[in-house]
Amino acid sequence: MSFLKKLFGGAGGATPGEPAVVDSRDYAGFAIKATPMPEGGQFRLAALIEKEIGGETKVHRMIRADLFASKDDAAAFALRKAEQVIDEQGEALFNN
Repeated sequence: MSFLKKLFGGAGGATPGEPAVVDSRDYAGFAIKATPMPEGGQFRLAALIEKEIGGETKVHRMIRADLFASKDDAAAFALRKAEQVIDEQGEALFNN
């Protein structure tokens, strides 16, 4: 499988180009979607952070170096890490 397919969730039942959402929650006006990425028998911490701003849904793709043995652990930590990122950066997260 190509690197780009892995990066953007081209496997695992997700729509091509869309990462597979394992868990989600709303936090401080943002939507967080945990999207652990399979890698070498483990799962890389990844999530989508979304917020509607000015009638447009802004999306930030968060991918971390952290690897976990289980998809559920990676999803749980992704939700917590995304909350931390939201607390630190808020809407500035979408300024890039």
